[in-house]
Amino acid sequence: MLRGVSSTVMYDLGASIPAGYGSIPAPRAASIDFSAVQDKKGTSKNYRKHETRHLSEHKNVARCARFSPDGRFVATGSADTSIKLFEISKVKQMMLPDTKDAPVRPVIRTFYDHIQPINDLDFHPHNTILISGAKDHTIKFFDFSKATAKRAFRFLQDTHNVRSVNFHPSGDFLLAGTDHPIPHLYDVNTFQCYLSANVPDIGVNGAINQVRYSSTGSLYVTASKDGAVRLWDGVSASCARSIVGAHGTAEVTSAIFTKDQRFVLSCGKDSSVKLWEVGSGRLIKQYVGATHTQLRCQVVFNDTEEFILSIDDASNEIVIWDALTAEKVARWPSNHVGAPRWLEHSPTEAAFISCGTDRSVRFWKEAI
Repeated sequence: MLRGVSSTVMYDLGASIPAGYGSIPAPRAASIDFSAVQDKKGTSKNYRKHETRHLSEHKNVARCARFSPDGRFVATGSADTSIKLFEISKVKQMMLPDTKDAPVRPVIRTFYDHIQPINDLDFHPHNTILISGAKDHTIKFFDFSKATAKRAFRFLQDTHNVRSVNFHPSGDFLLAGTDHPIPHLYDVNTFQCYLSANVPDIGVNGAINQVRYSSTGSLYVTASKDGAVRLWDGVSASCARSIVGAHGTAEVTSAIFTKDQRFVLSCGKDSSVKLWEVGSGRLIKQYVGATHTQLRCQVVFNDTEEFILSIDDASNEIVIWDALTAEKVARWPSNHVGAPRWLEHSPTEAAFISCGTDRSVRFWKEAI
């Protein structure tokens, strides 16, 4: 194991990022109560029109994206091994009709420090630190407050291809989902790696496509290639529940918690999106009508959890459902050449990012 440096050294931050990074604005609306979702019928909400803009292009497939917790930044990772960091205020400025004078450059940092494609990214909840997990078996730490930094100031060597990374809400721990079937839990300050002692019998195809903490860190969820969604206790790291065959024999490509931690939303290569009750493991709702059998497709909530967004890789469309009624309320052309590989929604406003196999990154925001 590599030893870490003390957190005071780790967060020796410059002053080029505006003060107040990490402070989360009040939500636009209360999160949805999904406990009534089974009986919910009737009128679906309207998903308002969005405008979209091509932001940038990587030199190879744009594979993943992540917003900062305060919604002020978004980062994208590529098969070309680069990471681009965008400032959302500059993105919006770029989309204004009257920016003819000087072109606005929304990319404020580009990092190069991996030697193989990047699979996932995450922002530290309180400090200007961005992490990336890649096929080169490493997790890299970038300090994006430093305007000149191009490389990681710290890295963590894993034993496997790192498919997914996620910070604990405290910022003191991080999870790595890898080709190994058990999530790797790292102490951010010592780099000590912990593995669960209480693990269900997981077969040979148990690689983890995605790992995500709940809002308080009391639970985390893994989406596995073997078709299972597994819930893990955030304190003991033991597996609390396995939903085996959550997407039949098809691999589960993403899984996220609702804000109240009571439900998990998963997506699989069986072309289904499903909502599960954490306490019982019961299937509560299915969202159908989007084909995803090829790509490691994401399913996301919008910022208020009123809507669910995913990708139809057959028709190259973005599909949106009303979260409570499960009715499909919109299908939009993705404007990518070939289906998007990844969707990521802003946690603070009606805006999202799509990343494409066509190498491009697009920003979508609610039309005023």
